[in-house]
Amino acid sequence: MEFSMKMPRNKREFALFLLIVSVISVNILAPLISGSSTGFDLTVWHYTDVLVVLPFIWLTVVAVVLVTYVPASALAKAVTGGKGSFLAQTTVSILCSVMMISFFMTIFGEWIGTRTFSAEPLIALYANWPRNFGYALATELLIAQPIARGLLYLIHKRIDQRKAEPHTGAAV
Repeated sequence: MEFSMKMPRNKREFALFLLIVSVISVNILAPLISGSSTGFDLTVWHYTDVLVVLPFIWLTVVAVVLVTYVPASALAKAVTGGKGSFLAQTTVSILCSVMMISFFMTIFGEWIGTRTFSAEPLIALYANWPRNFGYALATELLIAQPIARGLLYLIHKRIDQRKAEPHTGAAV
């Protein structure tokens, strides 16, 4: 029951789910990770810093999610064997997805944020990735995905109620 009510049922719902999760995540994680690297200061939010690069980071996140979706799903299925409660399968799926996405975004995010293509993100990858993974995992598990799944639940509940209602229109 929970699977059909809280998970996307088609491509349109997947796109909506991805939009909700990615917008929430990028707006939390980009400033949080920038602040962790450069210091937490309101000037980080200045139009020449985080706010300017957010759209580019968001587009990159969406691209990375789409590229890692199949491998992350396969890994999650291998870990759970396709069995277990909704919560267990969802948690493992989020863990696998966030692990892959945060790995790539630790590199790409720094390139976009600094507007510089250098080897620095690769050199600092194993120092920065665990922190970024932790932030991303907490954001996904506690904020972004619960909100998106809650909205899908409400949408599905409404759709299912409409289908269950008898049609009262007159025959033509």
